[in-house]
Amino acid sequence: MYQDAVVLCSASKYTQKFYLNPDFESLPEQVQQELKIMSVLFTEDVGGIIIFIFDKDGNLTITTEAAEEDILYDEIGAHLVIKRMRSEHRDLFMQLEQYYRTFFLDQSEE
Repeated sequence: MYQDAVVLCSASKYTQKFYLNPDFESLPEQVQQELKIMSVLFTEDVGGIIIFIFDKDGNLTITTEAAEEDILYDEIGAHLVIKRMRSEHRDLFMQLEQYYRTFFLDQSEE
């Protein structure tokens, strides 16, 4: 179904908005809310924009961006928060990857 990277969700400190890709609206409400909470708390804590992306192999990556003029964005803090997030939510992220591979890449569990 997908050949390239696909955005799962994102949040922005600048627009104060959360985005969930409509293709993932079938995720359980609890998962959607957890992603929203994680994303919004991240942007409130370190600023900028956080983006959850599935790569072409179904791996979930988390990237951040900041406006060049955003002097309050904490790049080092961003990496530390993402590292903590990956540790605390490891099971959720693994399940999201499996969900994506199964329903979007049509791969069976390996």
